[in-house]
Amino acid sequence: MGGRGGIGEFEHLVLLVVLGLGDEAFAPTVAERLKRDANRSVTRGALYSTLNRLESKGLLVWTPEEPGEGRGGHIRRRFGVTEAGVDELRERRATLETLWSDVGARLDGGTS
Repeated sequence: MGGRGGIGEFEHLVLLVVLGLGDEAFAPTVAERLKRDANRSVTRGALYSTLNRLESKGLLVWTPEEPGEGRGGHIRRRFGVTEAGVDELRERRATLETLWSDVGARLDGGTS
């Protein structure tokens, strides 16, 4: 999780969701997926703060989309994970897999 300070748990979840959503990674769909798959409700402000923070860390980018119907001329932001973001997720996964390998048997009813 890198010497760069890494990312927090919620940032990790958001990056995973954005990567998983691909071309459908708009803030409302990110929020829906967080609620459905991670049981994490998030306010619009908290989500955008996190998305902006991930962008400032170079882990996320966004591109403007044309306003759809009913958006009052407001653009939609499509989010994407950068290569640095993918690298961060790979590092986190490797760390978690290492830690899980040490405790898996214990959690599954083995000896402590």
